Amino acid sequence: MKNLLLIDDDKELVSLLSEFLNLENFNIESAYDGENGLHKALQGNYDLILLDVAMPRMTGLEMLELLRQKSEVPVLLLTDKGDEIDKALGVEMAADDYLAKPFTERELLARIQTILRRTQHKKTESKISHLDIELFPAQHQAVCQDFTIELTHTELLLLDKFLTHPGTLFSKKELSEQVLGKKLEPFDRSIDMHLSNLRRKFPARLDGQTRVKNFRGRGYMWLESNATSKEK
Repeated sequence: MKNLLLIDDDKELVSLLSEFLNLENFNIESAYDGENGLHKALQGNYDLILLDVAMPRMTGLEMLELLRQKSEVPVLLLTDKGDEIDKALGVEMAADDYLAKPFTERELLARIQTILRRTQHKKTESKISHLDIELFPAQHQAVCQDFTIELTHTELLLLDKFLTHPGTLFSKKELSEQVLGKKLEPFDRSIDMHLSNLRRKFPARLDGQTRVKNFRGRGYMWLESNATSKEK
């Protein structure tokens, strides 16, 4: 049984979702503000945190920023419908996904299952290597030029995708569906934000080339040593 932490100041919603998720064979704990939620998140052993953005005492985004200093537990942000600023900030601070309110119980369940599947992905792999990068999926770490780099679950899956297919051009639609597990929506910048975070974490290549190249309107490619492409 998977352990979930639901953090939301709407006690009625928390009660309804807890009852539903219990019936779906999840163990649910709850908190009603960011401070208490952060304490529970750091003390407990959770497979996923469901985190409301708009809360008293400490917002969800403030809590996420503090949480990521100590934990890489997967986080699904619950945002107000159409609030693109909160979504972008959440992705930048390494939330794994977001879901806009109001949502159906089945929509929530689908997002939870997708994130949990991604979390389990590649856990048996020992190491993936490409140029100066060694990726260790089970540890959610990469080593590059003697630097150890901690990765979120989504960053891990993106890097896995690119390192096993260097020089291949992937559209944002493909990356969203194959890595994030959801269809690409208009104005969705999740892939861009996760890749921006990855770029910042890795040192520059010794040969001076960029690691990942954006082909405007077409997608992204992780470059090989000779920067050749294999467009599909």
